[in-house]
Parts: sequence; structure tokens; C-alpha cells
Amino acid sequence: MQYARVYGAQTSLLNPQLVSIETDLSRGLHAFTLVGLPDKSVEESRDRVAAAIKHSGFDSPKSRNQKIVISLAPADLRKEGPMFDLPIALSYLVASDDIRFDPEPYLFIGELSLDGRLRPVRGVLPLVADAKKKGKRAVFVPKENEKEAALVPGITVYGAETLKEIIEHLDTKRKQGEKKEAARMTPTLQTKLEPSIAETQFAFEDIRGQESAKRAAVIAAAGGHNLGLSGPPGTGKTMLARALASILPPLSFDELLEVNSIHSVAGTLRGELMTMPPIRAPHHTSSYVSIVGGGAVPRPGEATLAHRGVLFLDEFPEFDRRVIEALRQPLEDRVISIARSKGTALFPARFTLIAAMNPCPCGNYGHPEIACTCSPIALEKYRRKISGPIADRIDLWMQMGPVELVELGKKLQKGVETEAARKKVKRARELQQERYRVFGKTNSDLSPRELEEFVFLRPPVRATLEHAGSRLSLSPRAFHRVIKVARTIADLEESKEILENHILEALQYRERKS
Repeated sequence: MQYARVYGAQTSLLNPQLVSIETDLSRGLHAFTLVGLPDKSVEESRDRVAAAIKHSGFDSPKSRNQKIVISLAPADLRKEGPMFDLPIALSYLVASDDIRFDPEPYLFIGELSLDGRLRPVRGVLPLVADAKKKGKRAVFVPKENEKEAALVPGITVYGAETLKEIIEHLDTKRKQGEKKEAARMTPTLQTKLEPSIAETQFAFEDIRGQESAKRAAVIAAAGGHNLGLSGPPGTGKTMLARALASILPPLSFDELLEVNSIHSVAGTLRGELMTMPPIRAPHHTSSYVSIVGGGAVPRPGEATLAHRGVLFLDEFPEFDRRVIEALRQPLEDRVISIARSKGTALFPARFTLIAAMNPCPCGNYGHPEIACTCSPIALEKYRRKISGPIADRIDLWMQMGPVELVELGKKLQKGVETEAARKKVKRARELQQERYRVFGKTNSDLSPRELEEFVFLRPPVRATLEHAGSRLSLSPRAFHRVIKVARTIADLEESKEILENHILEALQYRERKS
């Protein structure tokens, strides 16, 4: 046999792409050619594959006088990464008649070391899910990737340590009786994901005082609202932001699959699956690309890695202004669109933003006892770092004042306050699910049209809102966000309709105090 076709795959942006690896052998002086827009790492697979085949007990492709042409189709898709090593090696061995098997029902993913061992690769989870949709019966992946691959039901997953192990499992050419039962690989059992609560360093009990801020945090968690925290240093802003993640409800299985797929492509799983909402807290020196995503080959940034979870930006004004302004689109549209000459990438970014900041550069503006040392120019420059469009997209602004030191000595029963807040948030989310009949949809996700459909305001309540909105000069966006926050407050109280006190409480969070 002088021709063979084996299937591999890669992720293009976040989208899986099935790639067929075709090998053609012909007589002539030795030549080993890879075609189909391979990048440098794919080009180098010729040497890795040749050495791995030799150390697996077969003649190296380089030891034979033959022309080898390997085509990676579709030809107009740029091939990137080392995950084609395994299918290239198997395609060559089938074409040279060293082994025989029907490759049509299988997908092969993996990087080869020189001695034939398989190394883990990125993006396995979405590739296996796509293989199942396209009718593949089984997939072979490196041992380190089998756990995430086995998350996908309805397809057989084999985790292999070496190329030789896969060959012994598939090859039908060997003489009768030579193939021992021990050579058969055992399919990986399907991985069961148990959704869990986020594990955080701080709990609500650790934050003494600040009852208003904790109330705002519960509202933010219940409705998926963005929260801005401002106050002098040491008042508990960072602690509250991290404690908020511990009261978020667990994700559904489908949401966990989505989150794990994103982190699989980004290479952040490291063999461990995510079972809780992601919490991302990048440093304020992080670059634009690291937060938003992008690069020559667009990769997901922190905003996408926080999908279905929390993006915590501490020292918010200290982030580069370009980074802050880039959050406008994901805070509104819940996606990040990155345009490049090669195409446009759409990364999901449905996260809850928690932004913590000091009221001024020295941190003491508005402190009842410590005087602010900032000049008016420095104070104005600091305030301008947070533009109006960004402030308008944050649903709840909370000013946190100094804590009485006597509060720090009070002993509270561990876990009680956190558990009570968690139950409130869970019940509010259940009410939202019943109302919208879509798991994971929160009040913050409602469009203006959906607000009209699902949220009813009695005439006196609407009059109160319109009067206050006129006095506060609320934009239409802020007006709608007040209604969404009020709907969440009503859900926390298990009220079927929005009352005037819900509107008034939601309005007080719109006022941003500097």
C-alpha cells in the first residue's frame, strides 16, 4: 500500500477543526515533504516522527529511498502545534504497509518524543467533543489528557503512553497468535464532574463590619451584576471580592464542559479539571493582550478565562487605560471580538467584574480622621482613569469606610454567615431560572426587549424610578441596569414583583462616591 489517510485535529481560535493526514509514498531519492500550511512546530514533526518510529521497532522513514509526501487537509487552514505527530506517524506506517488497520472510525491526537512516548497537548476536550459530532467511534490521546477527553459521553477514549502501545492495539497485520490480550488497551472510564463551590481564602465572617458592602456583594452574586468597591486601604475590599466567589452557585455540567474547553485550549488545566466557577485576578501590570486576548495567533485572555465566573481587578485605576476601556464590549455584549488579517475571533466573556480601588492616589480621600495629601490635579487625574462609559457599566458602586478596631475582636461562628448568603444566592438564581427557563441566565443578562417581556413595574414604582432617574441624570443603560438590580433584590426577598423599596435600594448603588 502506498497511500493512507488518518485523522487528527486542532483548535483554530476556540473552534475545533478535523484534519485529515494523507501520506503518499513513491520510489526515488529520499525526500520527506509536509504540505498544507504547516507552521514551524509541524514542520519539525518530521524529525520527531522519524525517531519515534525507529524506537517503536520499525524502520525509520529516513532510512528508506522513497519520496514521502504528507498532506494536511484542508490545505487553506494553517496547521499549528505538535498535536499532529501521532496521526502523521500512523499514516506513514499504514502507507508503508508496516501496520494495517482501518483508520476511518478513529481520531488521533498527541505529540511524540524521540523515544516514541506521547506528550500532553492543549485543546483536547473540544476536539473530542467535535469528533463525536462527526461520527468518530474512538479517540487516542496522551495519558495525561485522557481525564479531560473522557468528559465527553458517547465516544470511546484511550489514553496511551507510547506510540508502540497504540500500534499493538490497532495492528491487524501480525500473525495469528502473536497478538496477545495484554497488548489490548483498556478504554478510559467516563470522567464524572461533580460541580462544587469555589474554594477561597476568605469567607464573609472574616470581613468585620461593612454590612452594606456585604449586602451589595450578595446582590452582585445573585444577579451576576458587576460590582465596584472603593475605600481607603485596609478596609476589606480585596477580602470581600475574594469572599464573594465562595457564595456563587455551582455551574451546571454543560457550563463546566464549556469552561473546561476554554481552559483546555488555553493550556491552564494542567491535568486537573475545573469543578467550580473560575476566579481570575490578574495583576494591574498585566498587558492588554493578556486581559482581552489576541496576539499573532489569537489566544483567550483573562476575560475569557473568567467566563462563567469572576474577574477581579484589584487596584482598578492602576491598570493601563487601554485595558480598562477594552472591557467596554465584554461588559455589554458578553463576548470579545478580535479582528486580525486572517479572520475574526469571538471569545465568550460572560463574567462578573469585581473592581476594587482607592478613592485617590494616597488612599485617604474622604477618610474621617486621616487627611488626603493628594493635589487637586493628581486627584482629578486619578478619577479620570475610570471613564464614564466604564463606570456606567458597573451596576453597583459601594463606598467602604474605615472599620472600628473593636470590630476586629468580635468572634463570629465560622461558616454561618457565608452559608446563609450562599443559600440566598442559590434561591435567587433558582427563581431566575424558573422565570427565564434558561439555566445560567441571570438578571444582568437581560436585553432591553427581555426587560419589557419579563419585568413589570407598577405605575407608581415606574414613576418613582423615572423621577429619580431624571434627578440623577441616568443614561438609558443605567436606567435599565437599575431595573435589573431591583429585580435581583426582589428575588432575594422572593417577591414576585418589584416594589418601591427595591427600586430605591437599587438607585443608591448607582451613585458613585469618590
